[in-house]
Amino acid sequence: MEKHLFTSESVSEGHPDKIADQISDAVLDAILEQDPKARVACETYVKTGMVLVGGEITTSAWVDIEEITRNTVREIGYVHSDMGFDANSCAVLSAIGKQSPGH
Repeated sequence: MEKHLFTSESVSEGHPDKIADQISDAVLDAILEQDPKARVACETYVKTGMVLVGGEITTSAWVDIEEITRNTVREIGYVHSDMGFDANSCAVLSAIGKQSPGH
């Protein structure tokens, strides 16, 4: 009989992984709202004072990645630097490009 190990991770809303997921989801939602046929591969990395949104997107839509990112972080509640992360002053970097042909 084979043994299998099952693991899972659970994080709270303010955890960087959860913040990253919420930003990626917000970008996806904003694009699909304008272009339901868009293809979106969006990943987000969050570190104290910085957010990097990257991936590959094929769409006719235009969305403001920085605005979406800041609004999402603000909605989570990070609005002051004393909290270790601030929607108003964090760096927001976008590394989104066009998807490769055939994807």
